[in-house]
Amino acid sequence: MPPNDPVDEADEESFPASDAPTFSTAHAGLPVERTVQILIDLPSGAAADVAHFRAALARFDGRVALTFAAAGGDDFARALPEADVVVAQDLSDAELARAGRLRWLSSVAAGLDGIITPALRARGVAVTSASGVHGPNIAEHVMAMILMFTRGLPALFRAQLARRWERNVTSRSGGFAELTGQTLLIVGLGRIGEALAARARPFGVRLLAVKHDRAARHDAAVAVDELLPPDALDEALGRADHVCVTVPLTPATHHLFDARRIARMRAGAYIYNVSRGAVIDEAALVDALRAGRLGGAGLDVYEQEPLPAASPLWDLDNVILTPHVAGVTPLYYARTAALFADNLDRFLAGRPLANQFDPARGY
Repeated sequence: MPPNDPVDEADEESFPASDAPTFSTAHAGLPVERTVQILIDLPSGAAADVAHFRAALARFDGRVALTFAAAGGDDFARALPEADVVVAQDLSDAELARAGRLRWLSSVAAGLDGIITPALRARGVAVTSASGVHGPNIAEHVMAMILMFTRGLPALFRAQLARRWERNVTSRSGGFAELTGQTLLIVGLGRIGEALAARARPFGVRLLAVKHDRAARHDAAVAVDELLPPDALDEALGRADHVCVTVPLTPATHHLFDARRIARMRAGAYIYNVSRGAVIDEAALVDALRAGRLGGAGLDVYEQEPLPAASPLWDLDNVILTPHVAGVTPLYYARTAALFADNLDRFLAGRPLANQFDPARGY
């Protein structure tokens, strides 16, 4: 099952469409004489989040009917048979079987791994992700980790908790670093990657990025110094002080960072993962950290979540661990509602949906 806190790719102002496949006419817009029934996974008591959707969808008044109900509850189950569109994290096979009129599942998760079930694909339901709603907060989360390592804050925090004054500085140039002149490699220049590049640039870093389709940019105004194809990854790793992984989890990216690839990283470099845990071979990462080959790792996602208490990651001083919270932001549903409203325009007009799942890509 996917984690409860969704993560994965943000030009938040414009919510540009991803390079979605051709929209099947099986999901073309409904006849204007029939009201589109939309079921949204939010309890009616979640007033602020419900208000975001009502405001974003106000322009569709008379064309759509909204039902708000918490997934798993009786109200949600009762509304499913009449729903043309469901806005939720996912649907179980049992829920899908009840949703006989469903044409489109608009997932509030950014990553669709674990959400696209065989039953969902067999039904031919259009599925879209919420990719594009949390670039700023995830980028800020990564920048916080980068700055913590650069300024030695993990060790200083441990000293603070132990009430130790550890000012072991022999010169103005010893003990701490700064980002000016360092190199950040972003593996996966999607919306999160672009948001990170935009925020890292003012710190004076050199920006490298690896992207599968270099022509498909969400925000071309975000500049990097080198935009590289996937086959250049190994060479680029040897030039980077910091490596941030923001790729979706697919069969092609499972253990993308295995022992061999981790060994290609520059000695003393730092790696950050805010995509999916299985993109990095955790055991190989632990070995490299224990051996001192890497400077450290900032992780928000893990191969097993919650991270088991027995995981050696808990005991490593050169690791920052956060519990899959990089995607959390008070602006999440405001952005999700705006993205959904834009896609609803497309749905009603029978046009290609933004962020639509493409079986060929796996996301």
